[in-house]
Order: sequence, then structure tokens, then C-alpha cells
Amino acid sequence: MMTLSEELNWRGMVNQTTFTDLKSLDGDPIKFYMGVDPSADSMQIGNLAAAMLVKNFIKHGHEAVLLIGGATGLIGDPDGKAQERQLITKEEVDQNKVAIVEQYRRLFGDQVRVVDNIDWFKDINYLDFLRDVGKHVPMRQMLGRDFVQTRLSDEGGGISYAEFSYVLIQAYDFLKLYQDEQVTLQVCGSDQWGNSIAGIDLIRRKTGGEAHVYSTPLIVNPNTGQKFGKSEDGAIWLDAAKTSPTKFYQFWINVGDAEVESLLKVFTELPKERIDQIMSEHSGDPKQRIAQTELAREVTKLVHGDQDTQSADVVTMYLTGKKPIGEADSALETLRQEIASVHTSDQGSIVDALVQSGLASSNTEARRLLSDNAVSINGNKIDRENFEQDDFNNGRLLLRRGKAFKDTALVEL
Repeated sequence: MMTLSEELNWRGMVNQTTFTDLKSLDGDPIKFYMGVDPSADSMQIGNLAAAMLVKNFIKHGHEAVLLIGGATGLIGDPDGKAQERQLITKEEVDQNKVAIVEQYRRLFGDQVRVVDNIDWFKDINYLDFLRDVGKHVPMRQMLGRDFVQTRLSDEGGGISYAEFSYVLIQAYDFLKLYQDEQVTLQVCGSDQWGNSIAGIDLIRRKTGGEAHVYSTPLIVNPNTGQKFGKSEDGAIWLDAAKTSPTKFYQFWINVGDAEVESLLKVFTELPKERIDQIMSEHSGDPKQRIAQTELAREVTKLVHGDQDTQSADVVTMYLTGKKPIGEADSALETLRQEIASVHTSDQGSIVDALVQSGLASSNTEARRLLSDNAVSINGNKIDRENFEQDDFNNGRLLLRRGKAFKDTALVEL
């Protein structure tokens, strides 16, 4: 079995760390924490990468604390933001906390202890905070942050005192957990490196003690340059009400061959031997998307469970033509929820179906798509303007614009 340092290297989860030797992670159990601010009522799959890092630490015997930012969420982390954040209400923060903790419970079960920093900030005295924390944080250190320099520049949007002080709050979180819980390590995404370093510096100045930070790389979509977890339609959420399990599954099915192996390493708990086997099978026939299918199944099962994964798998088989749409009786209702659904006659207008389903914005665009050979029925390209009886399989067909699954409509007699 790999050591933790070996596994983190193999999975591509090593970014920056204050450890001089990564093998320090292979020794005695370490109590560590990861923080998350409840700025929304769900995590995105970008957050899931950090959660998978935590899973690896737990698997190798380290003890995890999850800090939910009931206090920091009231301010909002300014790092990486070009403009001042809109404050959310305490009620919204409280609702978001409940939703996010529930998601982490599904991922970790009882393997993590959850703490909320509002518990120690709600009664803190402002003057005491300035004396106990502010006095130990150099202004040069705070002003030197890249995002502060950007926000204060002529082209920047400016920064409020509240957002400027965010780093003090997060630094105090680490100090509090170090003193009260014997937490000596913070794990985070690379975008949190600066905030985390402020915590170990405060611990050193206040207590003379030693603490560490370990960060994992942010995953970036190679096609868009955006943080991983964004799509054309917006963020990919872990909440099924925001991103359905089928759409979630299909996001992973659609990742490219160039990045699928690295995503299998980061977002699944599959061992090296199994991933090597998957990639070997995949390279034999990439068109079958074996690696993407395994990735989609594993991540969807982790987030949504077996039943929703099986449903998403079946629906995707119909959308990809691996199963004929005429056999989709038990999956019809799910299909109608996932893609547009329209009715027609066996010699009805394809132009009308394209417009009614939203695959075309007008009759003119629909005719242009047909003439450009950009429309297919059950995977077969067509350029005619009317359906034929043979197009239908058990009274239904799939009409698609282009190649994307999301640009598909169910057409029924």
C-alpha cells in the first residue's frame, strides 16, 4: 500500500506546503482541519476536489476537523474577487450552513468532526480581538497580498475594511483550533494559501508553536481556463436540485481524453491498479469512452448514491444510442425531466419540433441547421423538414442539434 506522501504525489494533489519533507505526513497521526464558507447553499465540484484530499488524509490515519464558517461567511473571502462581495444575511448563512454540512456528512459520514467559527466569534470583544490578534499581524504582510494590491490599484474595484480584515478572522480560526483542539495542520485549495499562511504565522507569534499548511492544486478546465466545476450552463453543483444527478453524470461523461486520467485520480477513491486497468482498456478504443463512464459512475455514486447513479447511467445510454429509445419505457419520466419533450405526428414538421423544443430559436434557424447537416434523428443525420413513420421507435425518437447530449429533445407521437 502507498504511503500518504506517495499517494498524494501519484494523484497529483501536491501544490505548496510548509513541510520541508512530504514524508512528514507518513508518520504519527496528525489532527488537521479544512474550512469552508457557507457562501452558497451547495458545494460545487471544485470544492469536491478539496474534500477528496481530506478523504486521503483520513484513509491514512489522520484526524479531520471540518470548520464551517458561520462567522467568515458573514464577510466573504475577498481573495480572487475583482469587486467587493455582496453581503448575505445571517439567515442565509444559517440556511447555507445546514445544507453544506449535510453534503459533507454524505461524503464523510462520521469521519469528521464539524465545528462552526461563529461559536467563538459571536461573543468576542472587538478591542480584545485587536489586542490578541491584530497586534500580531504586520500591515506589510496584509498589504503585500496580490489581491489587495490588485483591488487597491487604479484599475481595481477597491476593498472595504471588512474584506481587508478577513485574513485576520481566518488566522484566528487556526489559532483557536491549535490551542483548543491541538490541530496542527490546515489543508486547503491553492487559492487559500495566503490566508492559511497567516494562521501559522499568528500561531508562531502568539504561542511560539509550530503549525503547517498543505494545499492541493486548483483544477482548471483546459479548454476554458476556468476553475473546474464551471460549464456553459454555469456551476456544477453537488445539490441534486441545482444540478440533477443525470446532468452531473453527463458532465463527467463529457470530459476530454486528455484530462480523464487525472480526474479519475483526484475525484475517485479507485486504487492505482484499477485506474491503470481502466486507462489501458480506454486506450484500446477511446470512442467507447470507458474511462469517462467509470469516472461518471464513481463520482455520481459518491455524491448521489447508487440509485441515482443507476438512473443516470440508464438515461445516458439512451441519449448516447447505446440503448434504443423505443425501449425506454421505465426511464421516460426521467428523460422528460432532463431534456425537452414535444409531441408531433408521424409526418409532422421537424422545423416545428426544433423550435418548440428550444433546439432552434426560429423557423429560419431550424432550416439553416437542417441545411448545414447539424440535425440528427436517433443519431442519424437528416436534412429533410418532415418526420417519417420509420423515424419513430415505439412512438418516440431523439432529435439532436449538434453533438452535445444537452441539445437533445424527446419527440413523441
